Amino acid sequence: MLSTLVVFGYVAAFTVPVLCCRPKEYTARDGQCCPMCHEGTVVRRDCTPQSGTRCGLCEDGTFMNQPNGLYSCFPCTSCDPGQGLFVQQECKAASDTVCDVSSGYFCVSLTDDTGCSLAEKHKHCTPGQRIKEPGTSRTDTVCELCQPGYFSHDGVNCTAWTICSENQLKVKEGSTSSDVVCATASRNHYCYISGLLAFLTIVGLVITGKFTSKNI
Repeated sequence: MLSTLVVFGYVAAFTVPVLCCRPKEYTARDGQCCPMCHEGTVVRRDCTPQSGTRCGLCEDGTFMNQPNGLYSCFPCTSCDPGQGLFVQQECKAASDTVCDVSSGYFCVSLTDDTGCSLAEKHKHCTPGQRIKEPGTSRTDTVCELCQPGYFSHDGVNCTAWTICSENQLKVKEGSTSSDVVCATASRNHYCYISGLLAFLTIVGLVITGKFTSKNI
């Protein structure tokens, strides 16, 4: 390493030796280079001039997935069912837990393109919409509005409006979330009402004493 020093207007150049460890070595606490530990292990004791690095296995609940010069293992990832995750692969000394998403959820953050670290619930389409593309473990549900002349109560499928027949009257127009409402308009309906009114009239006359058998 080249360093410079300015003394009384003169520039002096000198070199300072810097210890550079090789790719499979790490810098120990005392500054010397020691061999790295393998996957699944970490440093328990740095190397000495008389012995190499002493490594130890990761304890349960921890892992180490790379050659290293570290003194502690990484904690295993927890798959939270409350967040839509479940354990696809258990944590081992040399590999972390692999989580995947539960039914009704999709992954929004992948880990090493194999597992999932964060999931969200699938979107629910609202009334007036239908499911265009169902959600998967990697994508959310895609919704779209019902076309004119169609409606959806539950946000799943769109259904065509009812067409009132010739004997029916349209009493309510349809919308994207509700169907057309039709009412029957028949003579029997009016005859029933007329008969009911006549009956009530007779009852009223009997009560007031104005109706006798002679009136029949």
